Amino acid sequence: MASRIHREMYVRFWREYGTVEVDDRLCLPHDLDIQVQNLRLLKSSFLSEKYALEDKIIKFYPQEIARRSDVIAGLKSDIERVAEYPKPTDETFVGMTVKGAFCSEKADAGNAILEACKAMTNPEPTPLGEYRGFMMELYFEAREYKVRLKGELGYPVTLGTDTFGNITRLDNALEGLPKRLEMNEMELDNIKKQFETAKVDVERPFPQEEELKAKTDRLNELNALLNVDKRENEIVGSEPDEGEEPPEKKPRTWNDSRNS
Repeated sequence: MASRIHREMYVRFWREYGTVEVDDRLCLPHDLDIQVQNLRLLKSSFLSEKYALEDKIIKFYPQEIARRSDVIAGLKSDIERVAEYPKPTDETFVGMTVKGAFCSEKADAGNAILEACKAMTNPEPTPLGEYRGFMMELYFEAREYKVRLKGELGYPVTLGTDTFGNITRLDNALEGLPKRLEMNEMELDNIKKQFETAKVDVERPFPQEEELKAKTDRLNELNALLNVDKRENEIVGSEPDEGEEPPEKKPRTWNDSRNS
C-alpha cells in the first residue's frame, strides 16, 4: 500500500512540476521521519548539556572561584607564618610543645608524639600541641595516625614510627606550602578560563537547527500529501464504477428472522 501511494505521489509531482527533482530518500516519509527523530535526539542531548552548563555558570564556577581564592589567601597567610618561624639552616631544633610540655630536643619531641599516638582511645581529632607557629591536632584515619597542622588552613601529615622521621614530615609539609600555592593559583586561572569559555558556549545555538526545521517542514508536507491521497483512494474505492449499480438489498423474510 505504501509503495503504491509513493508511486502515485511521484506521478503527482511529475504532473504538477514536470520533474521530480528531489532526493529519493527525502521523498520517503518513513526514512525522513527517522532522520527527523535522530536530529531531535541530538537536539535534546544538546539542550541537556546546555542546561547543565547554565547551572555550572550560575553555581559551580562562581563557588569554585570563591573557594580557590579563599584557599590562596589562606596559603599566603600561612607562608608568611612559616617565614616568621623558619627551620634553622644548621639543623638545630626550634622546639615543639606536645601535650602541654615544651620539648627543646628533637628526640624528646618525636618520642612525645609517638607516646601520644599510643595513648589515643578515640580516632577523633584531639589537641596535640604547637610547632613553628602552627597548632597541631592528632587523629586516626584509614588505619593511620595523622597530625593536622593548623594555621589559616589545615595540612594533614601522615605519621610513621620513626622518632625523627615524623619531625621531618612536619617540616616538609610546611616547606611545601609555596608549591601548594602555585598549584592553586594555576587551578584558579584555569577555572576562570573555563568560566569565560562556558559563557560563550552557552549562547551557541543548536548547530543543526536549520536542517531539523527544513526536514520537519518537508516531513509535514509529505505526510499531508499522503493523507490526501489516502482519502481520495478511500472515496474512489467506496463508489461504484460507471455503469455499475449497487447490489439490490433483499427484503428480510420470516424464515430469515427465524434463522437469525
